[in-house]
Amino acid sequence: MIVVAHRSRLSTILIDVPGGEAPAAAAFWSTALGVPARTVPDEPQFTSLHGALPGLVLAIQSVDEPARYHVDIETDDVEAEARRLIALGAVEVGRWLECITLRAPGGHLVCVIPCHSDPKTFESLSQAWE
Repeated sequence: MIVVAHRSRLSTILIDVPGGEAPAAAAFWSTALGVPARTVPDEPQFTSLHGALPGLVLAIQSVDEPARYHVDIETDDVEAEARRLIALGAVEVGRWLECITLRAPGGHLVCVIPCHSDPKTFESLSQAWE
């Protein structure tokens, strides 16, 4: 019998851009991909590019750092997923709200975040971990 400790999935790809460049970046990517750019309610640092990647969220994030890309992994157990990824070689570099930011081997950022997608989507697209 397999006991599932938690589930997770790649949920979001973020195009991080310096704050002053975020509107131009959102306009560029929206037009380049042919999808609407929508500011996320209550989170003005994010502009969603809805429909660009079926099953995933693609968004522009305004940051106080150089341009980069990073991914979010959503999970039903943030601490357990972070421990799993750290055991694979990631290093914790910070925490924000309920999220844990890791640096994966190779240097890319990975944010482990609580589930935010529709429960049916999460269940059908997530991986179960022991």
